[in-house]
Amino acid sequence: MDTIKANIMDDEKLDRSLTRIAHEILENNKNISDLVLVGIRRRGVPLAKRLGQKINEIENIDLPIGILDITLYRDDLSQLKDKPIVKKTELPCEITDKTVVVVDDVLFTGRTVRAALDALIDLGRPRLIQLAVLVDRGHRELPIRADYVGKNVPTSKKEVVEVKLKEIDEEEKVVIKELP
Repeated sequence: MDTIKANIMDDEKLDRSLTRIAHEILENNKNISDLVLVGIRRRGVPLAKRLGQKINEIENIDLPIGILDITLYRDDLSQLKDKPIVKKTELPCEITDKTVVVVDDVLFTGRTVRAALDALIDLGRPRLIQLAVLVDRGHRELPIRADYVGKNVPTSKKEVVEVKLKEIDEEEKVVIKELP
């Protein structure tokens, strides 16, 4: 069983991080009418929805929010033992010539983001793609960096960053766990 090594964020810190990221997105994107938030399926989706709510509270604008399933774009698809379950990608609008902010929970090797970029490019040609993550834990294997980061957390490869969100896990926290 994995043991919790450190508590990184509680619900309050998580909310504060998302508020800051929402402000940063607005500061860096003057034309928010061309902005689309796209959450990477599982925990990126509720994070994208929360960012959309925060941006609405600040600017009184409802941004389009999409859901991106990257299953078929993973570079480890042939190594998965179980048959992958492909879920639907749902984009609320055309992404060509839009600024797309891809949202995910943890940035680690960069491979998930690479898969997301491939999936997005197959769906259109955004003018600009930005990346927002709740936690950047380092250990990149690809030259990818986030434009917006809730918290940088140095980790070892023997640790895992676990994000729990109330929409999926019925609790709200970010912890570092030590692998056995």
